[in-house]
Amino acid sequence: MTLDSRVSDERRSGPPSTNTVFELLDNQRRRAVVHYLQQRGQPVTLRELSRQVAAWENHEPLDEVTPTERHRVYNALQQQHLPKMDRAAVVEYDRDRGTVAPTSKLEDLQVYLEVVHSDDIPWSTYYLMLGLLGVVVTAAVAIGVVGGVSGLAVALGLAVSLVVSALVHSYRTRQMSLGGAGPPPELSP
Repeated sequence: MTLDSRVSDERRSGPPSTNTVFELLDNQRRRAVVHYLQQRGQPVTLRELSRQVAAWENHEPLDEVTPTERHRVYNALQQQHLPKMDRAAVVEYDRDRGTVAPTSKLEDLQVYLEVVHSDDIPWSTYYLMLGLLGVVVTAAVAIGVVGGVSGLAVALGLAVSLVVSALVHSYRTRQMSLGGAGPPPELSP
């Protein structure tokens, strides 16, 4: 089943399917559209949207975007990306008026967007390693391999590690989320 046939059913029903979401988000420009619309939270013009995406893609201020750079993005958004996103009902694209509006389904996409840089590990792996470390240290203290350490000290150390990890995770998630301040995370200089 193709994306177009799936989304016609999804337009009338609940959130987009996982396959539709991944097909929509596998393109950097569409992710930039999601980012900008989540930042703005209101309808924008295609001209404004294409200018901002071009600025992010070329790592330059809005006032330095050339007409050629903006036009390249404008054409791709108008002909390919926005119609696909409209069919999936994550945006409302009015081609005649040249406007793009976020829909309530746009926020459903955020669940799928944990951005992991190439030099990072996923948080799920990090928490798994932290848990394994806790088990090893607790077992070592329990069987007496590590002397002079109380169970309370181990518990406190693990609790502090978990709280610090959760704080860092929360900060990084906000920093790496689409819709936050500045350019999309993958287009940040």
